[in-house]
Amino acid sequence: MALSTYFTRILGYLLLRNRQLSPRMQAIMDAAPGCVLITIISPYFVTDKPADLLALAISLFAASRWGLLPVVIISVVTTALLRFML
Repeated sequence: MALSTYFTRILGYLLLRNRQLSPRMQAIMDAAPGCVLITIISPYFVTDKPADLLALAISLFAASRWGLLPVVIISVVTTALLRFML
């Protein structure tokens, strides 16, 4: 996943570096990382594991309060702890 994400970022930069983006296209480009993150976590919305469901709820709460980096850190740590404890 990391390589494909990095590759798409570099490819996007190389293809779009000399172009002026419209405000609409800029908004789409700004939303893309969040869309990728949602596709990664969306299977956990239908899981039957209590640790994953609780971690998802905590992650959603954190996402409503803070930016992306703190939410990712909180989500990873919470998921690891809950999977270990439950």
